[in-house]
Amino acid sequence: MRKTALLVSAIALLATLMSGTAFAVDPLAELGWLAGDWHGKDGPVEMEERWTEPRGGLMLYVHRDVKDGKAVSFEFGRVAPGPDGVITYFASPGGRPATPFKMVESKETRVVFENKQHDFPKRILYWLDANGSLHARIEGDPGDKEKAMEWVWEKGRF
Repeated sequence: MRKTALLVSAIALLATLMSGTAFAVDPLAELGWLAGDWHGKDGPVEMEERWTEPRGGLMLYVHRDVKDGKAVSFEFGRVAPGPDGVITYFASPGGRPATPFKMVESKETRVVFENKQHDFPKRILYWLDANGSLHARIEGDPGDKEKAMEWVWEKGRF
């Protein structure tokens, strides 16, 4: 009886593995380190950014800047496979139509998205430093004397 139960369990596990559904990995799983609440200050501006966990091939984020108790800017966006299957960052600052940036680099805790046809930015970078702080950087053309902006955020909320 015990051998039969063990055999049935093994066959069920094998069938599940062969169906490809047992260990389905989200295509964005490698970006899970971005998920969570992040906050920081740039002078008088309080910045916050929230990222959802990768799930169903989609990550969502929202960003808000507040100065003197009033929202001064915001951005909505998502990361998902684009129509060509390449993981893409779709940025919608201030509620404008989304601009796509394709992922061109992904390492353990660093990701780079790029859209060479966009005016500014052309590249969006995120990475975690050794202290666990999240860095975000936007860059223009490499020949533009490195037109860039960078922010640093800590995990958690204000």
